[in-house]
Amino acid sequence: MRVQFALAIFSILMGALVTTATADGKNPSSIYDFTMKNIDGKDVPLGQYKGKLLLIVNVASQCGNTPQYKDLEALYQKYKDRGFVILGFPANNFGAQEPGTDAEIKAFCETNYHVTFDMFSKISVKGPDQHPLYRYLTSTETDPNYAGDVKWNFQKYLVGKDGKVLAKFLSKVQPLSPEVTAAIDNALK
Repeated sequence: MRVQFALAIFSILMGALVTTATADGKNPSSIYDFTMKNIDGKDVPLGQYKGKLLLIVNVASQCGNTPQYKDLEALYQKYKDRGFVILGFPANNFGAQEPGTDAEIKAFCETNYHVTFDMFSKISVKGPDQHPLYRYLTSTETDPNYAGDVKWNFQKYLVGKDGKVLAKFLSKVQPLSPEVTAAIDNALK
């Protein structure tokens, strides 16, 4: 029991010491330095979104906030022709509210919410197994203004055309709220 406890503590401490780095070990200068797996398992270099305004959201299928999928899709439809993209990242970090496989998540999103914005493979957004993209988004080293742990499902990061975080919206902030739409309108000017 003591050995397991010691290993758990060691794992947590080592996770905290890991620097923000891309898969090739380089320190990223923006989110465009990452390559992610999409919901179908294909590599997607985030550099392909350079010059677009992004809303990065950690999503879950069995959460009280799951109906936000509908408003996220409406938001995407409203702004997509102006260079706006939503990137959905399923995560099972909060109350095991995203237990499904990528195929199950994709089917759920398409069937229930007609999601057409870009969805990615399930990742961890906090803790010792936090994906480097979310380590970058939450790190005080990369952005002290919006740093800090992801608090719950459907936390949103607005990322400018230069790959830098412009705003962070907690889960309770609805996708179509004036706060979000004003930030998008301002960034698209």
